[in-house]
Amino acid sequence: MRLGASGAALVGLLGAAAPALSGDYEGSPQVAEFVAEMTRDYGFAGEQLVDLFREVERKQSILDAISRPAERVKPWKEYRPIFITPARIQKGVTFWNQHADALARAEKEYGVPAQVIVAIIGVETFYGGNTGNFRVIDALSTLGFDYPPRADFFRKQLKEFLLLAREEQVDPLMLKGSYAGAMGLPQFMPSSFRAYAVDFDGDGHIDIWNNPVDAIGSVASYFKRHGWVHGAPVVSRAQVRGERIDEGLTQGLDPVKNVGDLRTLGWASGDALRDDVPVTAFRLEGDEGAEYWMGLPNFYVITRYNRSAMYAMAVHQLSELLVNARGGR
Repeated sequence: MRLGASGAALVGLLGAAAPALSGDYEGSPQVAEFVAEMTRDYGFAGEQLVDLFREVERKQSILDAISRPAERVKPWKEYRPIFITPARIQKGVTFWNQHADALARAEKEYGVPAQVIVAIIGVETFYGGNTGNFRVIDALSTLGFDYPPRADFFRKQLKEFLLLAREEQVDPLMLKGSYAGAMGLPQFMPSSFRAYAVDFDGDGHIDIWNNPVDAIGSVASYFKRHGWVHGAPVVSRAQVRGERIDEGLTQGLDPVKNVGDLRTLGWASGDALRDDVPVTAFRLEGDEGAEYWMGLPNFYVITRYNRSAMYAMAVHQLSELLVNARGGR
């Protein structure tokens, strides 16, 4: 994906000039406005950007996917088996063993446990097996110019994508990702790539598509920057009693209550937790009925990666199973 000598003419933008073909965004006023912004604010070469967008394709399949009515929200007893499977655990152990040195170094430098890093990559892309087949520039352009409900967000991501392509000297037409533009083994959006991704193997480039070492370091960097506390627990199972227990449930994910608040509402934990510890309190519908949980600060960090309590629980429980399957640390 990196540019060679033949791409030298492209240094002003990001790669070699594309042939002047008529594309889906030929003559688009929105694209013209975007090109003007990138030229004015970020020093891109306008003509080369116009040439680039002649190569960009509007993907109806992306618009169909993002506009599809949301699936029924699965209860935990149906959601968990999607991600907690023997195959995902076994593949995770293999990935951990293959990259044990990089994972150990990431844990030492960033304080994020190896099993959490592996679990994130496992949940996101099955350890790189499913990173997406859409060109990122097609996905972000389609959603930025043809999906009004979230056009501003995706146009910002398109801007970040072009900046990262220029910074990393990669061809923006070659990079692939999900239909929403999430990229590589850890499925970073372009803004997250530019803010948190790291060159963890020191080769002068950040490659989260093909380089597991960079992906490992980048996930650890993301977690540390979002406040992961080394050695701190993630969740605590709660025992509940009384008529006020549902008053303790958190609306959303922000930890607006603490352990002491929950105690007064009938929540208790077998773990030694200070009353002032902030928590995200939630209930899951498990195989054996309702489960009540206190999500601790590290749990909240996992939800910064994906704003879902069930996602964070899947990552956490997969991480624990990976440790067990590997025979401990």
